[in-house]
Amino acid sequence: MTTQPETLKLRPDVLRWARERANLTEEDLARKVRLKAERVQQWEQSGEISMTWAERLADATHSPLGFLFLSFPPHETLPINDFRTRAGKTPPKVSIDLLETVHAMQRRSAWLRDELIDTGAEPVRLVGAYHDGASVADSAAAMRSTLALASDWASDSQSWSDALGLLRDHIEAAGVAIVVNGVVGNDTSRKLNPDEFQGFALVDDYAPLIFVNNADYKAAQMFTVAHELAHVFVGEEGVSASEALLPTDHEVETLCDRIAAEFLVPEAEMREFWPRISSRNDRFQQTATHFKVSRVVAARRALDLEMIDRDTFFEFYAQNKAQGSPNRANSEGGNFWNTQRWRIGIPFASAVLRALAAGRLSHREAYALTGLKGDTFDAMPTKLGIDL
Repeated sequence: MTTQPETLKLRPDVLRWARERANLTEEDLARKVRLKAERVQQWEQSGEISMTWAERLADATHSPLGFLFLSFPPHETLPINDFRTRAGKTPPKVSIDLLETVHAMQRRSAWLRDELIDTGAEPVRLVGAYHDGASVADSAAAMRSTLALASDWASDSQSWSDALGLLRDHIEAAGVAIVVNGVVGNDTSRKLNPDEFQGFALVDDYAPLIFVNNADYKAAQMFTVAHELAHVFVGEEGVSASEALLPTDHEVETLCDRIAAEFLVPEAEMREFWPRISSRNDRFQQTATHFKVSRVVAARRALDLEMIDRDTFFEFYAQNKAQGSPNRANSEGGNFWNTQRWRIGIPFASAVLRALAAGRLSHREAYALTGLKGDTFDAMPTKLGIDL
């Protein structure tokens, strides 16, 4: 005799919340769980569902199973400041992809903080080093000094990608973790939306972390790195969605924008460089190539320094705001281990491996922190060139 599965009686509005939270229509969810849409509609009207299907629903909507048993839909908010408002508009709805990414990075930072304190590390000098009233030029110079970079640090790099790699190395050497990823963890089916956010910063005295959305236009990522680094320097964590230095409603964002712009394109260097190319049709490209930033950032810097007028800038911006190829179609292609180098980082991977070897961390915890497991995790020291 076949036993019928027990039917649960859950709240219809909670089941509907799980689907809408994942930005799925009834038809979308039905396709994911391989049922007819009418069955999904029945769940959301009656709340009656078996345990097996509740588990499949939770998996399909990336929802904690326990949430489906709540008496009312939970209200989820970002655990850090939301600096994404632009021109008085309400910030975009926070997706589960962004929430999971922030939570995962918070867990990484929290573990690293405890590990560093336990092993006698010193606080990171860059964190909160900004002084109220300090000029933008002095603040950017202080950031470069802490990172051991000269004012023209990017000019000798062959490309912006080389410059970005150089900047990453100096950021990590200064004690700030940097994660560049275009998907949730290692799940290539869950691409992060650059229209929702471009990056965020977590501020901690021992384990600060900046995250850059690698699904964004490649040309925009250099500015995002500098902007999130400025957040660490100012001591204000939060999620950002800047649009090539266009005006923002947040004082903190405005300050970080200005410091990032000066960090990447110092005023003194720009004033020396500009007269040589100001009459050329490709003057913004020349500036972008020299400073290893996007053409739009180059044009905005020229506007800020009153080298061009607003009409010139906004005309150029309208034509060039999508410079570079967005990584939406294939954001995580290329060499797997080079991708992990950007997703995990050598300093963080090294800390995990040392803690594992010393018995301060289990394999299960190490897998969760790095997103790698089994043979792939075991290959990490060799593939990333980590000498323990």
